[in-house]
Amino acid sequence: MRDVTRDAPAALHRRSFLKHSGALGAAAAVSSSLAACSAGPESTNDTGGGGGGKNGTLTAVIGYGNDGSWDPTQTASAFCMAANNHIYEGLLDTDPISREPYAALATAVPSDLSGTSWKFELRAGATFHDGKPVTADDVVFVYERILDPDTQTLAKGFFASWLKEVRKIDAQNVELVLKFPFPDGISRLTLAKIMPKHIFSQPGAWEEAIKGKAIGSGPYRQTAHHPKSNTTFEAYADYNGPRPAAFKKMNWMTIVDAAPRVAKISGASAGAQIADNIPYANIGQLEKGGMTVQGGSGMNNLFLMFNTKHKPFDDVRVRQALHYAIDRDKMIEVALKGHGKPASSFLNEGNPSYRPAKSVYTYDPDKAKELLAEAGVSGLKIEILAVNVSWIVDCLPTIKSSWDAIGVETTLSPQETTAVFTKMDQKQDYQVVAAASNPNQFGLDADLIMHYNYGPQNLWMQYARWADNSVAKQLFKDMDQATQEPDTEKKKTMVQDYIDVVAEQVVLYPVVHNELMTAWDPKRLSGIRAQPYPGINLLQAKWV
Repeated sequence: MRDVTRDAPAALHRRSFLKHSGALGAAAAVSSSLAACSAGPESTNDTGGGGGGKNGTLTAVIGYGNDGSWDPTQTASAFCMAANNHIYEGLLDTDPISREPYAALATAVPSDLSGTSWKFELRAGATFHDGKPVTADDVVFVYERILDPDTQTLAKGFFASWLKEVRKIDAQNVELVLKFPFPDGISRLTLAKIMPKHIFSQPGAWEEAIKGKAIGSGPYRQTAHHPKSNTTFEAYADYNGPRPAAFKKMNWMTIVDAAPRVAKISGASAGAQIADNIPYANIGQLEKGGMTVQGGSGMNNLFLMFNTKHKPFDDVRVRQALHYAIDRDKMIEVALKGHGKPASSFLNEGNPSYRPAKSVYTYDPDKAKELLAEAGVSGLKIEILAVNVSWIVDCLPTIKSSWDAIGVETTLSPQETTAVFTKMDQKQDYQVVAAASNPNQFGLDADLIMHYNYGPQNLWMQYARWADNSVAKQLFKDMDQATQEPDTEKKKTMVQDYIDVVAEQVVLYPVVHNELMTAWDPKRLSGIRAQPYPGINLLQAKWV
């Protein structure tokens, strides 16, 4: 699941997925609308008209960067994925909370998922934001890119194991041919956003998509994109799909630092109506100011990833020791203000496939010391390379104090997410990475979640330098067998069994699963639902 393309360097797709995260020769009118992508208003400025009503601009604050890849086949960026859900459509899309599929560009969800052929008719009159009609050729174009063995995309990891090909029946009809019956795949179709072939098949187009060019068939069209600042949208007048735009214009600002993000939605002069990634310490303040603050619990987690080619982290006992040493309860109390749970599996407790793993890393500093002694390790010094997502930074001191307490001299090195993963892509040496991740951005099924993180061609495994390990090779075989298992309950057990191996090895493994908080002004907005993964979805929201 390597996230490079033949046209673009590896680092470009995932500026803020860690969780997190965490990869266009247009018509003249569209090109001109995006020509000023590198200039424009700063994120602290509004674009006007934010007073509500049918002509008002909805202003949102996103706590993640907007400078990750915007290519829907590549990206795991929280900001970009959330925005793309408003700009693009899949054949089917999924409800942001229940994750139930609904007809988007297709006219219906197939009633029979037991076979190896799914047929879809495209919505009559659907057009891209440049006015050109959506056709079966556009659908085939996107899926051929995803399934192309010579083009490595993030989306390939979600489709290639079970989807054989996508065929054009006629201009308005397509057929998906499966390798074996795979009902779980139906909800993954939202991850294949349909893009205009006449634009994105041009030379250099995919690199432009990475940089921010976004032209879809969804209810909102992108009007400007300013990396590290803001992205603006307006309702697409010719949209005829199931979830039309309720806001004439939107301005999404990226403010990664917590204090200015909270300030932007606070007080009588608040410049925004909604913000995600609300710090727990600010919940009471915002509620007193009349804001609604709600959380979503899911897969969001702080994880540790070890460089298994850097001794002594090639020794599983060392990795286990460092997990046993962490006082997770203290982390939840101090950093997360009670809005989290210690990881007892790779999956969060609310996942349908959850069961406690055989290895659960309860706080046990004595056991940690014993494991280090068994491994012959003493005087260990560790630099934790960490992303600067605000809640991750809040958690780092607990890890440091826990490791210092067992005699491991620990240095914290939080950096911009971009910087951290540029180092990973450049194969620079490191010891341990601490970052945020939430595979729920892509879906809920355990097969998807685990393959997002583990697999022989998986980007994460290349970062951890573990894919050639004998335990890893057997794990990947077990994962593939589980994917093809037709019996639902047997498949669930197979997944749980191989998660036990993942838990024992702790090459890349969550420390805590936490709740994500969203705040909005209920006097201005209705229809908001807090997501258990980063970003916002406004497709069913409206002005009060």
